[in-house]
Amino acid sequence: MDSDSQTGYQAIVPAAGMSRRMGPQSMPKQYLALAGRRVIEWSLAPLLDHAACRRIIVVLSRDDVHWASLPVANHPKIAIAIGGDERADSVRAGLTAACVQANERDWILVHDAARPCLAAADLVRLFEQLQDDEVGGLLATPVVDTLKQVDESQRVVQTVPRERLWRALTPQLFRFGILMRAMTHCAKRQFAVTDEAQAIEALGLRPQVVAGDADNIKITLPEDLVRAARILDASGQDATPE
Repeated sequence: MDSDSQTGYQAIVPAAGMSRRMGPQSMPKQYLALAGRRVIEWSLAPLLDHAACRRIIVVLSRDDVHWASLPVANHPKIAIAIGGDERADSVRAGLTAACVQANERDWILVHDAARPCLAAADLVRLFEQLQDDEVGGLLATPVVDTLKQVDESQRVVQTVPRERLWRALTPQLFRFGILMRAMTHCAKRQFAVTDEAQAIEALGLRPQVVAGDADNIKITLPEDLVRAARILDASGQDATPE
């Protein structure tokens, strides 16, 4: 990391979502059991293990009843904030909590609570490639499938060229001052963003894409848990809680 980053970075993990696409579950997807841990524990593990990560702000729903029972809830690196209805609301809440220990040029990393398969090597690569960047960027993978645009009747309108198309992942890593301005800018204009890079783009800036592993999947549908379990088993990661 460069001289601006020698004190490390803070991470924000939005975990206030309600898992609408997972079906009638008794708990949000980030708390579902996965290979001996909860999904969120796997998602947090690479951040907890990274020496430069000095603080992780987990953003919870006001009504959360699951977090406090996890062993990781008592980790000294972790702080808690209360989020909102949308991801962007939770990220802003995390940024507000981060500001007491952050200056304009500090790095803020945002990682999905439901991405349990982040490889440590990808996290290292993200920092190495962005360490001198004035804006920041995100892990992503090139689109390899053939893409179809369809109409309201699910009929194909056209095939969309996939050249130069990438699938956005997390973590996403940006300078604190720029990310705070970007998220505030979008909120004031009621511009809904689905990730932090889109907010940065709304300021007219261009985030850097860093190649990541396609196994860094997000738990969205029930079958994703099965795939994630296979990925974690193949990686040989220890399921012992932190």
